[in-house]
Amino acid sequence: MFFTKKLGIDLGTANTLVYVPKKGIVLNEPSVVAVSIQDNKILAVGIEAKNMIGKTPDSIVAYRPMKDGVIADYRVTEAMLRYYIGKALGPWNIFKCEVLVSVPAGVSSTERRAVIEAAMKAGARNAYVVKEPILAAIGAGTPIQEARGHMIVDIGGGTTDVAVISLGGIVASKSVKCAGNKIDSAIADYIKKRFNLAIGDKTAEDVKIKIGSAIPIDEELKIKIKGRDFVLGLPRSVEVSTNEIVKAIDSELRQIIRVIKDVLQETPPELSADIIDQGITMTGGTSQLRNLTELVFRRTGVKALLAPDPLYCVAKGTGIALEHLDTYKKSIIAKR
Repeated sequence: MFFTKKLGIDLGTANTLVYVPKKGIVLNEPSVVAVSIQDNKILAVGIEAKNMIGKTPDSIVAYRPMKDGVIADYRVTEAMLRYYIGKALGPWNIFKCEVLVSVPAGVSSTERRAVIEAAMKAGARNAYVVKEPILAAIGAGTPIQEARGHMIVDIGGGTTDVAVISLGGIVASKSVKCAGNKIDSAIADYIKKRFNLAIGDKTAEDVKIKIGSAIPIDEELKIKIKGRDFVLGLPRSVEVSTNEIVKAIDSELRQIIRVIKDVLQETPPELSADIIDQGITMTGGTSQLRNLTELVFRRTGVKALLAPDPLYCVAKGTGIALEHLDTYKKSIIAKR
């Protein structure tokens, strides 16, 4: 069957990206679904649904079916996958496709089976799953097949995956459920405590992207944010600066650094030597936080480098792995 289409899906807590070999990334939308409560019908998926978050009447709920990188709501995830697969292939596709989906490094076998079943039910002919750090490394252009240690830190929306890869496999790895979303919540909590102001997730994310930093900086950036006053219940705006955000997200970043240190401690000495030479590769959307590579270097003593297009590394990795299934078959788990 040379007609079989192949799709790589980076099924993330925050965003879902679909990669079609030879075409590149054809779809990048938020992993959000809007469901009507009365008749349990799915109203919108992706960008449309994300725009509804925090703005829906009681009869509609907009939420993320993926929590911490794994499926929290099976039925909705399946519907979301079906929508994305359909959108990526176009209406005239009569052949079923082969799908390769990314999963966090610390995923359990039950969670892995859930991903495969959701993909099969959503219309895939075959479904494969590969651990995120391996895909991130492939997408970042790291030669994972050679006998050298490569350290990958993939910080997404729901999970931070840290892994040391050598000879195409994971030697040491850890996953922690602390990443972009937790950082957003920490910012919202800080603003609530400091200014008595309630802000939504979207505003918190904007603050992180526009002025957030991992270490204090001399020339601070400032942003005006609008929200609801907790005491009066009326709309109000305040100004926040970078170094306040650094304080707000300190404990989340500590958790991420702790995981990196744990994996470094578990790494065999020969591979540690390789990592010191090459540095740590940072991928994932949250790794773009200002000065995060500098923070990793200060706390671990190992230089950290941001991969090109960090947000798309995992998605690109799915595409490359699909095109060279035999080369990467050691890393591919579970096929139906």
